[in-house]
Order: sequence, then structure tokens, then C-alpha cells
Amino acid sequence: MKIKWVLTQESFDRLLAWLDPDREKASTAFLEISGKLTIFFARRGCPVAEELTDETMDRVSRRVEDIAPTYEGAPARYFYGVSQKVYWEWLEREKRWKRFIRMFDLRLLFYQTPDADESDLDCLDDCLQKLDAESRDELLLYYRFDGRGKIKTRKKMADDLGITPGALTTRVYRLRARLQPCIANCLKMREEERGV
Repeated sequence: MKIKWVLTQESFDRLLAWLDPDREKASTAFLEISGKLTIFFARRGCPVAEELTDETMDRVSRRVEDIAPTYEGAPARYFYGVSQKVYWEWLEREKRWKRFIRMFDLRLLFYQTPDADESDLDCLDDCLQKLDAESRDELLLYYRFDGRGKIKTRKKMADDLGITPGALTTRVYRLRARLQPCIANCLKMREEERGV
């Protein structure tokens, strides 16, 4: 079982020391890099830009002890390199999710999806059932329509919730993030059962 790495005060102190020996200058550099990373992700359409910035910072913090002694150049460049990797990983997760949602949309519309793997759809159904009814309904309504129907539905949802459309996108993204581990686990178990 993979253990999730947690940022400690010690690793954060090492990161700041790498940015600059002067603690105040290091703190300023950290905030500046963090702000630029958030803008980088946001400009690329990531509704969770701040979470991806945190992920980038955590990854660099995890590696700083190994890279700091031999790294040449401005530390900020290393952060930006890691942010590219984090961004591409996020894009890949988005693509996989969108394929899943397209299959699910077809199932909602036609109750059968001839070209979809039924076990994938079963995993999605099972995991959706584990959400509370309000979250499940919100997620399904968000993805229910295309074109103008999609725009009108999402605007109405945001208005009904008293939030901006951007906040709605973030809210739905977080609901999806709750579903994804369940789906991934279910698919893995089914592959193991089939001996894949």
C-alpha cells in the first residue's frame, strides 16, 4: 500500500533554505513562485489551480534534499518544470474522466451503450450510488446536456446554489475527485478477477 507523503515543518524549512538563506527573502520567493504557479494552472483552464500548485510545492519539497546540493540555476525554474508534469498528469486524468462521462451520458440517454465496456459502466454506477443523493443528482445534472442545454442548465444550477459558474465547476470537480478513487479501485478489482 502506497503511503502518502506529508509536508513536514522540517521539509518546508529545507525548501525555504534552498530558495534563499535569508528566511524573509525565501518566504517572499515562495509566495511569488506559488502565485505564478496558480496563474499558470488557471490560465490553462484548471478549475483546481490552487490544488495543483500545492501538489507542485509538495513534490518539490519532497525532492529538495536530493536536488538542492547539485542543482544549478534559479530554484524557481525547477518548480516550473515540476508544474508542467503536474499539469500533464491532470490533463490525462481529465481525458480519462471525460471518456467515462461520455459513456455515462450515453447510458443515461439510451439505457444501453453498445460500444462501452459494461463493467466500466457498472463501476461508475456503483460508485455513484455511494455519493449522497444531492451530490449524485448535482453531478448527473451537470453532465446531462450538450450545447445550449448544457450552458442553460449549468447557469441555472449556479444561480440556484447562489455561486458563480466557476465555483460550480470547482464544486463538480471536487465531487468527481471523490468518485475517481472508487472507480479506479473497482476497475482494478474487476481486471484482477478477469486475470488481466
